[in-house]
Amino acid sequence: MAAMTETNNIHAVMEGPEDDAKCSFQHRIFLEPQEKKRSMKALLVKQAKKTCSCTPAKIKDCILGFFPILQWLPKYKLREDLLGDVMSGVIVGVLLVPQSIAYSLLAGLEPIYGLYTSFFSCIIYCIFGTSRHISVSIFGVVCLMVGQVVDREVERAGYELQPGVLSALPGDSNSTSNGTQLLCDKSCYAMAVAATMTFISGVYQVAMGFFQVGFVSVYLSDSLLSGFVTGASFTVLTSQVKYLLGLDIPRSGGIGSLVTTWTNIFSNIHSTNICDLITSSLCFLVLIPAKELNERFKSKLKAPIPVELLVVVAATLASHFGKLRENYGSSVSGHIPTGFLPPRAPAWSLVPSVALDAVPIAIIGFAITVSLSEMFAKKHGYTVRANQEMYAIGFCNIIPSFFHCFTTSAALAKTLVKESTGCRTQVSGLVTSLVILLVLLVIAPLFYSLQKCVLAVITIVNLRGALRKFRDLPKMWRLSKVDTVVWGVTMVATALISTEIGLLVGVCFSMLCVIFRTQRPEAPLLGWVAESETYESLSAYKNLQTKPGVVVFRFEAPLYYINKECFKSALYKQTGVNPLWVKAAKKKAAKKMLKEKEAGCGEQQSGVPVDLGSEPVGFHTIVMDCCAVQFLDTAGIRTLREVCRDYGDIGVRLLLAQCSPSVRSSLLRGDFFQEGEEQLLFHSVHQAVDFALGTHAKN
Repeated sequence: MAAMTETNNIHAVMEGPEDDAKCSFQHRIFLEPQEKKRSMKALLVKQAKKTCSCTPAKIKDCILGFFPILQWLPKYKLREDLLGDVMSGVIVGVLLVPQSIAYSLLAGLEPIYGLYTSFFSCIIYCIFGTSRHISVSIFGVVCLMVGQVVDREVERAGYELQPGVLSALPGDSNSTSNGTQLLCDKSCYAMAVAATMTFISGVYQVAMGFFQVGFVSVYLSDSLLSGFVTGASFTVLTSQVKYLLGLDIPRSGGIGSLVTTWTNIFSNIHSTNICDLITSSLCFLVLIPAKELNERFKSKLKAPIPVELLVVVAATLASHFGKLRENYGSSVSGHIPTGFLPPRAPAWSLVPSVALDAVPIAIIGFAITVSLSEMFAKKHGYTVRANQEMYAIGFCNIIPSFFHCFTTSAALAKTLVKESTGCRTQVSGLVTSLVILLVLLVIAPLFYSLQKCVLAVITIVNLRGALRKFRDLPKMWRLSKVDTVVWGVTMVATALISTEIGLLVGVCFSMLCVIFRTQRPEAPLLGWVAESETYESLSAYKNLQTKPGVVVFRFEAPLYYINKECFKSALYKQTGVNPLWVKAAKKKAAKKMLKEKEAGCGEQQSGVPVDLGSEPVGFHTIVMDCCAVQFLDTAGIRTLREVCRDYGDIGVRLLLAQCSPSVRSSLLRGDFFQEGEEQLLFHSVHQAVDFALGTHAKN
């Protein structure tokens, strides 16, 4: 009774093709859609006025938005925030000094350039960034990608891939192995390549912020980024093994560099420098347990023990007083000058060579930065602006590229340290810059005797976080098998092929997984929950009821050109009726009857034809729940029209329920309905079922 009352309240007149008069059963969608008349000219004029208007308030908002430091620094609370910022800034600075030197080696550059990069990036992000906690400095994966390009371009220029000597004077002329005259030595040219690529990467990131294309980061899922970082970590580890063993082998780059490097390592294993091997082993024995203790007792420790700096100091003293370079041929960092080199513009002639390589570096840099800034903002209850973050990381690359720096991004490990040691604002970044400045002005030359194998150990130990992802694979597999496969494919492609191709493979494979999910979606039949208006999957829930003569079907994906055939096959399978086969059987029976009549059989027939005219399939209506259909394209509309026609030919009506406004608009624009039929759209499955039962009983 309640169902009939609700049905009568739906009020709209429906005309049936077999009715002599208007049917007394009424139905109408009770919500009339708003007609939105949009004038492109008016929209353009409105947007132009909004963009070009210039008021003091708008100028102020623009300046404050572009320089967030002007908003939060005047409100800085000295008593509440200063102690935490100073402590975290000093600790991160102490940790960053040895890592900056180590990661310079990874990028194929001299140690001083890593210190420059960390110094400038901390200051610039403090000015432009919106996150209070992230640490923007050197990042291992980005350094690796920079180093691969640097090695390639250095080799193309005719330099041999072996350690060079820092040239502070770019005007010095040097000869290369192929006899050509170049303006600076290998180290100087390598820095020119890195600075040029850094500048281009920053330009890409600022352009992404300007055009507000932060949505690109959605194509880099968490599983994809994790797989990429883990795969790149294997490449980073491989590139550092030669320093652990003291081997003098060329650095491999390009496709298959991991396999090539390990082949060279095993081919030259007999040349291992015993001094470097012993030093590396001792550093591992100290660093790994100390790092584990720092993590285990981080809740009790006010600050992590700066074990890396202690190891660097001890190793430098041992190398200097033990004369390890002179007595055992150990490779050391060499001279690290104090102060700053004169600023120099990027090498514009190298732009065509590195422009394409800068694309994945720019994308990885901003994706990691935006992800980390949003993660820590949610954790601490404030908001960040993704486009401003792209501006910030872009300027962290553009401006330092004129000061002998290479590409930077946010780094998770240092951000965690920064947060856990009391960071409240980006003043901590300024304190970190002051610590590095002290090293640059006074302490840097003291690292002359520091062995490169110690720097390699520091780099490898800091890869533990990425390599630990293997422990999470069982949990990841239970949560999502698709995400686990994406992680594995990206990781393997990044490690075995190359970082750039691995990233591309991961993105393409991830998108294919999305397509496959929509190509083979769930398509269940629905049943009625007693004493309610709810319909749920018959295969998922027990004790559901069905209405006689009505089949309720749900397609849980957009209906478009890729999955249109899947939609048809799922519908035919679930209903148990393929209308094309029914029509074919009907025609066959008619032909058989005609032949028998022509043969003079009269009323006597050898077969008994099925009466296909009234209700041949056991149901008279299919109600399609469209709540999960986000959109339709022309192929999807055409497919629905064909299904309606084919089922209509055998006396079965198709009704649509819970269509979103965009789907309804697509149906109307695509002339899906004949005149007056657009009223046969329902806001709920319950309405559609009641309408089907009422009209069938009336007819």
